[in-house]
Amino acid sequence: MTLNIRSQRFREAASGYLFILPWIAGFLVFILGPMLASLYLSFCRYDPSQVRSGATWIGVANYVKMLTDDENFWPSLRVTFRYSIISIPVQLLAGLTVAILLNQKVRGQRFYRTCFYLPVVLGGVATSLIWMWLFSPSQGLINVGLANLYEALGRDSHLTHILSGSLRAVFGSAEDNPLLPGWTASEEGALNSLILMSLWGVGGSMIVNLAGLQAIPTVFYEAATIDGAGRASRLWHITLPLLSPTIFFNLVMGVIGSFQVFTQGFIMTGGGPKNATRFYVLYTYQNGFEYFKMGYASALAWVLFVIVLVFTLLIVRSSAAWVFYEAQKR
Repeated sequence: MTLNIRSQRFREAASGYLFILPWIAGFLVFILGPMLASLYLSFCRYDPSQVRSGATWIGVANYVKMLTDDENFWPSLRVTFRYSIISIPVQLLAGLTVAILLNQKVRGQRFYRTCFYLPVVLGGVATSLIWMWLFSPSQGLINVGLANLYEALGRDSHLTHILSGSLRAVFGSAEDNPLLPGWTASEEGALNSLILMSLWGVGGSMIVNLAGLQAIPTVFYEAATIDGAGRASRLWHITLPLLSPTIFFNLVMGVIGSFQVFTQGFIMTGGGPKNATRFYVLYTYQNGFEYFKMGYASALAWVLFVIVLVFTLLIVRSSAAWVFYEAQKR
């Protein structure tokens, strides 16, 4: 009897491992293997265009150079930090606001949800090409619309100067028309333009927040309404605490995604103008595949891994103070 039970358990375990074998093989070959290879290369000097020469072990020289003798390392890290600090709160707030609005019972609810989520399905390159056209200072749809609006209001009107000045203060000035913003062609406004573009993908956090909102029992709102709580009070004391696990998830994913931003800078600006959008991952790519410094690029990648890991751990440690798990409070 005991042997039969052990044999059955062995067959079940073997079947389970057999089913997950493709994933394990893919993880070892395409994820863990390259990670270990890049860790080794980070301590080497390696030019992939010179395959026969191979990798030369140089110890921690890549890391020392990065921290002390690379004039582009700190600026690229600063650009990435600035993008993250601004874009993450904006995306969290926008995703939460849209989710709350789309959680209301209104006509065309499914249509609006689909419209907000649809941009998430589009690829990064396609999205970047669309926004390149929208942000074009001379022929872009946004500036053409603004030019027509200024003509209708009057180029010398007070309202035109307020609107134009506000946009140019954030997004720079176009070279051929001082009233219009320069968007990604402006050194002052390129990064802010990409931050604005990041709202295009707010549907991802919106759909997660929407699922979290629908999981909140309605009896809480009914009881609060009977007690005389207004909308703001219900939002602060019911919605946000019960939605905090969802906000926590979006925050962690937002931090990871913002530090890995690459496509926009690579496709739309090439890191310019004047390195204003040279993100850390873009700089890592340039070292590896343009300058053929694969060892140095691997070191950059591992430093990024440590940075993201530290920030993620800090957020996880702080979650005990602000994330509410209903099951733990009972």
